[in-house]
Amino acid sequence: MKEFSMEELANYNGENGKPVYISHNGKVYDVSGSKMWKTGTHMKRHRSGQDLTTDIQAAPHAPDVLERFSQIGVLKKEGETVDPRIPAALAAFLKTFPFLRRHPHPMTVHFPIVFMFSTTVFTLLYLATGDKSFDTTALHCLGAGVFFNGVAILTGLYTWWLNYMAKPLKPVKIKIPLTITMLLTSIILLVWRLEVPNILDALSGAGLLYILLVLSLSAMVTVIGWNGASMTFPVEKE
Repeated sequence: MKEFSMEELANYNGENGKPVYISHNGKVYDVSGSKMWKTGTHMKRHRSGQDLTTDIQAAPHAPDVLERFSQIGVLKKEGETVDPRIPAALAAFLKTFPFLRRHPHPMTVHFPIVFMFSTTVFTLLYLATGDKSFDTTALHCLGAGVFFNGVAILTGLYTWWLNYMAKPLKPVKIKIPLTITMLLTSIILLVWRLEVPNILDALSGAGLLYILLVLSLSAMVTVIGWNGASMTFPVEKE
């Protein structure tokens, strides 16, 4: 079975009609027949012609998906490449728990999404029914949303730095300022609601502004979520 060096493997990147090869755990696979690799890049993130052992360990699917493809060689053992940006302790930690390389943000980002939507929904239910329990639930969701917004921002910055080298990608340039705006808006709403418990009693003036800001939470989190999803699950163009 052919033995590939990293330099040789790099030649099989799907460009100019070349086959698409990737490596995992020392094995080299030909994934040219996969629609997911037809451009030489998977999900607009993982490039072929490389050792993707770490990436696949952190992927949402199991490594056994590679069993569908032919193993056409093995990868020569070479010195492990060290990312100079990553402290040694963090590198060792990620080697032990590879899922923490990509998963912290996807795991935490769903919380602010659901709490921002819930704040809007329960506020509207209160306005429609007059049931005070809906208003109370909206307040609780708003408080939880403020907390988890902060958590998601931290994990998002970590993921951006670690996996995307803090590059100014278009989705990131949209997400960061909009997320900060959403966090500040939710904090203002929370403080306002605590200081003026009956803010929604009058649907004019301050009460109307409060409702509009609550509605803006759902709009902002939708745009943020769409751009975040476009990085994790890119929309493939035909």
